[in-house]
Amino acid sequence: MLKRFFALLAGLLVGGFVLVAGGAIIAVMLTYPRLPSLDVLTDYRPKIPLRVYSKQGALIGEFGEERRSFVRIHEVPELMKQAILAAEDERFYQHSGVDYLGVMRAALGNVVSGHAKSGASTITMQVAKNFFLSSEKTFTRKFNEALLAFKIEHTLSKDQILELYFNQIYLGQRAYGFAAAAQAYYGKSLKELSVAEMAMLAGLPKAPSAYNPIVNPERARLRQLYVLRRMHELNFISAAQLEAARSQPAQATPQGSEISLPAQYVAEMVRQAMYARYQDRAYTDGFKVYTTIDSQHQRWAFDALRAGLVDYDRRLGYRGPESFVDLATLPSGEERDEALEDTLAEIRDSGDMQPAIVLSAKPDEVRAFVRGGKVAVVKGQGLSFARRALSPKLTPAQQIRPGAVVRIRANPKGYWEIVQMPEVEGAFVSLDARTGAIQALVGGFDFNRRSFNHVTQAWRQPGSSFKPFIYSAGLERGFTPATMVNDAPLVIDAQSLGGQRWEPKNDDGKFYGMMTVRRALVLSKNLVSVRILMSIGTDYAQQYIQRFGFGAKQHPAYLTMALGAGMVTPLQMAEGYAVFANGGYRVRAYFVDRIEDQRGKVLAQTAPAVAGQNAPQAIDPRNAFIMTSMMRDVVRYGTANRAMSLGRMDLAGKTGTTNENRDAWFSGFNPNLVAITWVGYDQPKSLGRYGYGGTVALPIWINYMANALKGQPEVELPAPAGVVVRPGAGLRGGDEYFYEEFQRTNPELRLDNSGSVPGARRPDAGEEEAPSGEPSGGGGNEAPPQDAVENVKELLF
Repeated sequence: MLKRFFALLAGLLVGGFVLVAGGAIIAVMLTYPRLPSLDVLTDYRPKIPLRVYSKQGALIGEFGEERRSFVRIHEVPELMKQAILAAEDERFYQHSGVDYLGVMRAALGNVVSGHAKSGASTITMQVAKNFFLSSEKTFTRKFNEALLAFKIEHTLSKDQILELYFNQIYLGQRAYGFAAAAQAYYGKSLKELSVAEMAMLAGLPKAPSAYNPIVNPERARLRQLYVLRRMHELNFISAAQLEAARSQPAQATPQGSEISLPAQYVAEMVRQAMYARYQDRAYTDGFKVYTTIDSQHQRWAFDALRAGLVDYDRRLGYRGPESFVDLATLPSGEERDEALEDTLAEIRDSGDMQPAIVLSAKPDEVRAFVRGGKVAVVKGQGLSFARRALSPKLTPAQQIRPGAVVRIRANPKGYWEIVQMPEVEGAFVSLDARTGAIQALVGGFDFNRRSFNHVTQAWRQPGSSFKPFIYSAGLERGFTPATMVNDAPLVIDAQSLGGQRWEPKNDDGKFYGMMTVRRALVLSKNLVSVRILMSIGTDYAQQYIQRFGFGAKQHPAYLTMALGAGMVTPLQMAEGYAVFANGGYRVRAYFVDRIEDQRGKVLAQTAPAVAGQNAPQAIDPRNAFIMTSMMRDVVRYGTANRAMSLGRMDLAGKTGTTNENRDAWFSGFNPNLVAITWVGYDQPKSLGRYGYGGTVALPIWINYMANALKGQPEVELPAPAGVVVRPGAGLRGGDEYFYEEFQRTNPELRLDNSGSVPGARRPDAGEEEAPSGEPSGGGGNEAPPQDAVENVKELLF
């Protein structure tokens, strides 16, 4: 009986095994052919973000849903690989895709616990799951996962599989792959990680959210210690390395990408251009865009613009706190600090300006909570700017009081000070005069506060900084720098517009009589500019300025054009002034040097037009030379005289200020570098008594140029062929220059000793005939329309 029982039992077991084995074979035969193709693995193309670099290779922008940095397995430090194997699959190089010992161990654990707690997934199985399967814990999914693992093992080498795993696995903080995680958690490359940091990252795949060292530092620490212990047991690290790693404090903190260069406006320009070219592929195909931006120039421009805007803003005084937090509603103790941290987390830093919440405020001391649980104590000089806001006489909204959100920064002298974000905006752009390559571009005070790019998107009146283009047109029509023009009262009749009259004024309200064209530009005299435009004709001038890149639509053919009443962008002004700087050639501003794929293959490269080579000639080289000479005198003797603090004689430029000081400009250059500065409010309003081109825009330009031209030799421009030099005939005994065909001062162009021109009348006299021999340009009798009259009546230059 006993023998028959055991024989029956053995038969049942054998039969059962045969049935199970047969069923498994049938399942494999049915499932294996239907497994997905491994093309996605053999031709692995991870979603790598778009990265934007300066021309020196500094990262200035990164765009994509996933943080990725693809790394070849042979580039991974050996200890990093060993940490992963210790944490996830110590027998990876021994098994064939499925670790049977691990499966048995996991199965036993699942039976004991009563539910699917562990799946014993090898690295190969995790690759199969990550690429092809869901994360549900079912037998069917596990079966398919095992079959896929076998298929992968027969198709790829172990190193190829480990490389896929290393770069594809999600590790929290939007980081995919260990290279991206090293940057996300520690701001380091893989080669810079310590053993403790490697172990921390190696512990993440099991549960990225649960073991995130930023979100759950205690659980992450326990996982890290487990990985370190396993690395020691597997002889990957020594006992000394183990102890050293255990004693290393946790230092994981939220990291951005390794962006250190403040060029967000440029990065956004690239993003838009790349999306227009590649659509959604721009964010996933790992394109690398190298811009023309010079890292040093960009930093100098960024610092100069911010310093200039802050300096201007400080003159206007402290406006008060940004907002208020009701401290009475917050919990006490550590929970209170957490609530304050949460509030500050919603407010971005702006450069060195940190947000802080005032805890207490007295006339001689302010204590404020800053990120990290610190309390900054502001007193003494640190209160000087905002001291008035500590007065109890002010309204609660203006007072610095407990709960006030203020900005503070660490002064270089070692104390905290209260500062504020300026309301005023600005723009700065510089470019290579010969090629148009943009060297630096700052589109506003803070991209995070306002992403509107004032360099490319802000259409503003240029004021007197536009006069050089009108004077250039005058040279082509027979004017010379020595031509005498009357700076006298002028009234333009506009009877067709209901009797409206236009009376252009100089900014000081005075008139200086007959003066040379050169002196008029140096002193920025409006009446002379209007008379020159009346002489050459507004239609001609409108056509002529298109040579510099200015559209006719933005510059109607009215006399107001002489005073810069049209609309321009700072980038347009940079291109226009580059024509003067490079000897008369039209170059186009560009900011992308080349586009590469993720492997470094060049996909596209800019081939710029170069002055003197293949760039079109926009104006006569003699014109560019003479206009540069005149604008050098603007710097030496005129409204831009402050720039002489740089101690150079090769600088030229022109200031500009519009009606009611709403826009302040300085456009300047030397033969190699053009730089444009604009300052104004987004909703145009007066900059006040400090808001002139020479007082608010020019200092920013000087600050930048002091660095950009440091150590650069001065460039002396030779007079081009066809220019006649008359020594001592210029301003203050300098040389004067003439076209060969216009060698004299053209006394017949002495515009109106009596103060009258065609189509104009003196305030105290009736209409007179034009003096004999005076040109009567097409715009001479043309009056501006009503809206143009109103714009120009209040222009200050």
